[in-house]
Amino acid sequence: MIKTVTKIILIAVFAISISFDGFTQKTLNKIIEKGELTVGMSTNQPPFSMKTKDGTIIGYDADLAGLLAESMGVKLKIIEIPFPNLLGSLERGDVDIVLSGMTITMERNMKVAFIGPYTLSGKSILTKSPEMSKVDESEDVNDETIKLVVLRGSTSETYVKSEMPEAKIILKDNYDAAVNMIVDGTADIMVADFPVCAYQALVYPEKGLITIAKPLTIEPIGAAVNPDDHLLINVVENYFNLIAMVGILDLLEIKWFESGEWVEQVK
Repeated sequence: MIKTVTKIILIAVFAISISFDGFTQKTLNKIIEKGELTVGMSTNQPPFSMKTKDGTIIGYDADLAGLLAESMGVKLKIIEIPFPNLLGSLERGDVDIVLSGMTITMERNMKVAFIGPYTLSGKSILTKSPEMSKVDESEDVNDETIKLVVLRGSTSETYVKSEMPEAKIILKDNYDAAVNMIVDGTADIMVADFPVCAYQALVYPEKGLITIAKPLTIEPIGAAVNPDDHLLINVVENYFNLIAMVGILDLLEIKWFESGEWVEQVK
């Protein structure tokens, strides 16, 4: 269904992309000359990006990136980068765009341009404790007896340090390591974006993982690009607007956040 609907917008977006020659946009020219769009992605932020059992990168952001590259008439190259290093890679020019479940914040927006939001997220909790799964505000876990694990360099780290300073905060570089601490009982809760927590509870019910029903916050998720490449920004903005108008974003949300049709690929 997504592929079918995408064909409707290919001509519209490609009509924008073929007019690059008259502009001196460094990143955009590089994309067209190489015939390749390089996208920075952590690949361990399910369901935004993750690897299947055979190593294939899939997820909400992987689909978005693939459709964008197809619309531009170029190949897609996903570059796997730890989340804390994504924006640095973009600033150095190692990647053309970052699509990795990244929350749009003022601090980040002062360094790079953001396009979107293309979806909304929010802070949530992953735990094995039925009592912890009933919390509805940050103060409920702002306690020195609680061991809390969070992704290093994420907005979740900023959030817990601000809203849960009394808890013992443990930083990890990837979600696999953080979730393992919940599973083995060395941490009481993991704070992360709601889709990440919901994914873990959906895919690994045998581990007794639970997430809260309602996110603690609401956060906009966007794509990060070089602020100097105004035409690239315009092209990606038009792309997001078009796929939203024809319902592709809705289909992606159902596929990756609700249906669970992809679960067997990663278990």
